[in-house]
Amino acid sequence: MRLNEYRILWILVFFDLPTVTAQEKKIASKFRKNIMKDGFSMFQFSIYLRHCSSRENADVHINRVKKILPAKGHIGIITITDKQFGMMELFYGKKEAKLPNTPQQLELF
Repeated sequence: MRLNEYRILWILVFFDLPTVTAQEKKIASKFRKNIMKDGFSMFQFSIYLRHCSSRENADVHINRVKKILPAKGHIGIITITDKQFGMMELFYGKKEAKLPNTPQQLELF
């Protein structure tokens, strides 16, 4: 299968974790650090994203996130195609912004 904008996926993990106590802050920080170790980048404060070359690759990373979910809080995980991601419009105030760069993917035979 060749890579194309319909097979390449983006995983978005968005969350709202409690941070009232010191322990809750530690748990939230650990969750953020762990998803970043798995290759997720901050898109907005509580939205992280990761580029995946296939559905199988995305499933691996989704399962890793599911294994480290905190006991409390609201966490969402969604996958969208590269085509859908490319149609997103971003703004800083009223000024339009560029989308994050797509990581370069190597295709091995």
